[in-house]
Amino acid sequence: MASHSQVLVEEKSSVRILTLNRPKQLNALSFQMISRLLQLFLEYEEDSSVKIVILKGQGRAFCAGGDVSAVVRDIRLGKWRLGAKFFSDEYMLNYVMATYSKTQVSILNGIVMGGGAGVSVHGRFRIATENTLFAMPETVLGLFPDVGASFFLSRLPGFFGNISHLFLHFLQNSLKFLPLAPFLSSCSGEYVGLTGARLDGSEMLACGLATHYLPSTRLTALEAELCRVDSSDPTFVSTILDAYSQKPHLKQQSAYHRLDVIDRCFSGRTVEEIIAALERENTHGGDEWISATIQALKKASPASLKISLRSIREGRLQGVGQCLSREYRMVCHVLKGDISKDFVEGCRAILIDKDKNPKWEPWRLEEMKEGMVDQYFKRVEEEEDLKLPPRKNLPALAMAKL
Repeated sequence: MASHSQVLVEEKSSVRILTLNRPKQLNALSFQMISRLLQLFLEYEEDSSVKIVILKGQGRAFCAGGDVSAVVRDIRLGKWRLGAKFFSDEYMLNYVMATYSKTQVSILNGIVMGGGAGVSVHGRFRIATENTLFAMPETVLGLFPDVGASFFLSRLPGFFGNISHLFLHFLQNSLKFLPLAPFLSSCSGEYVGLTGARLDGSEMLACGLATHYLPSTRLTALEAELCRVDSSDPTFVSTILDAYSQKPHLKQQSAYHRLDVIDRCFSGRTVEEIIAALERENTHGGDEWISATIQALKKASPASLKISLRSIREGRLQGVGQCLSREYRMVCHVLKGDISKDFVEGCRAILIDKDKNPKWEPWRLEEMKEGMVDQYFKRVEEEEDLKLPPRKNLPALAMAKL
């Protein structure tokens, strides 16, 4: 399928509507789709006639992530650098969206996972509905929450208190050694990133991953009204969205009601300490949620869990560009398989053979030593660091969106 048919384009006055169009693949991002989106977003930014960009998905998904099956095929052929090119372009797209000077509205009326979060959460407005299902399931694939997730998961404003920028720098040299509970009001980023927990639309709104929530039956009318806006000033869009938006009720079993347990357990210094804390909670009158959380962690790749935890915590102290650059170093090591080959094995077990029985290596958390984790954060030999395009709108614009 040509890249142009994988991303449908509608021009309506000063609005451009882009529709991800691989519904049978749940709109998983192909290399061609990423290239096309990057081309369009850069073109629209320079076109004074374009004021708003709306991004949505065809079918029951907004976007279920990147098409990593193609990346795995390249790795098996000894061409991991082709996979690195896929992630390089994807991260550049994420960066352009995070620093975009015009208004991006993402309509998340369905599944939003992995790379789907990367092309939406960095944008100005994110609309959730009763059909929205969000997750960052990378640790069960032998990967880690990327696409700038170490930036946005560590800044969930619905769960986090305000932490002064200077105080974060004070903590910079202490994060490896100290538990986070005394400093942060919540550790939801660690919970969502390590467990791959699924959030519905109301939970996305509560934690700030979505900016608005409305019934899917009102999307057509909302889109028509947005198309009448002739300004790139986000306050005009915000006023319309606020008029359509509703405040949904959180389900009784929502993890949002367990923030005290999340804080106590996921503030542990290491993954081992987090699991031990959850198991203590379980012995003192735990419930199905705690048991499911423990099982999710034990099913995930030990290597992925450890690098993901450090990545999210380092992300609290870094800008979006720094996070994406660091994540690119990490993903190059994942693709090269010089420390662990869990990415190929996880994709085999979950996406290709679908036996759901991955053979992780290393198999146990304690076998994933600190020195092995350190390696993921160093530049791969003979591989250049990510070269992000120069932007006019940093740093305030990226921060303002979250």
